Amino acid sequence: MATPDRTLHRPGASIRFHDGGGTGRPVVFLHGAGMDHTMFLAQAEAVQAAGFRPVLCDLRGHGRSEMNTGIRFTADDALADVTALLDALELHRPVLIGHSLGGNLAQACVRRHPQRTGGLVVIDSTWNAGPLNALERFALRLAAPTLALIPASRLPMLMARASAVDPDAIAATADVFARMPKKVFLDVWRATASLVDPDPEYRTPVPLGLIRGAEDRTGNIASAMPAWADAEGVVERIIEGAGHVVTLDAPEKTTLAILELLEGFAST
Repeated sequence: MATPDRTLHRPGASIRFHDGGGTGRPVVFLHGAGMDHTMFLAQAEAVQAAGFRPVLCDLRGHGRSEMNTGIRFTADDALADVTALLDALELHRPVLIGHSLGGNLAQACVRRHPQRTGGLVVIDSTWNAGPLNALERFALRLAAPTLALIPASRLPMLMARASAVDPDAIAATADVFARMPKKVFLDVWRATASLVDPDPEYRTPVPLGLIRGAEDRTGNIASAMPAWADAEGVVERIIEGAGHVVTLDAPEKTTLAILELLEGFAST
């Protein structure tokens, strides 16, 4: 599977992406905070082999994508980048597959532009529209200030150990996290939190799939995703032996779950 080889020029940023091409249904992969497109390489390759058209990208400030000097990462800018990419490639009702921050962005895209997408797969991400109790609201506000207290030299490995369980996955995750300046990472974290917008009456207007690592203990994901599945009447797919970064902890199981969901979406 090729790495991002094309550039979408955006206000304040250059977005690197790869379009697998073909006539199959488009599937757009959106990675998590501090990660990049490489977390989805195995899944994108399998999706293409199954006849779909995978699109990989690095969000602004991540991986090979850049932000101009003086530009800070915001959720609105990242979401605008995603919709601009859909426009630039003239993708007709693609399925959005998002992990963590990418899942929050994918949810927001569907919520704001339901006619633009044909399916949503959220992997290890909190439920944007879900209810929050007082403790969850407090934890959400406290997360960025707490991370700011951690020395930059320790932050990548600390975050990697909180995100993955497999030793190789921990090492790969720490390596990617280490490439992002701490200041940018804190902005990305704040942007992720800003996408949480409770509305208990809201229901996803397109086919929905939920995937979660059985050992994911980040944020409120372990409680929010099952509640979301119950509210929407879908079956949450649990990946055993995986933490937050399921695509690296258990790539084959995660790929199988994604392919099953995509095939199910095709029949609806």
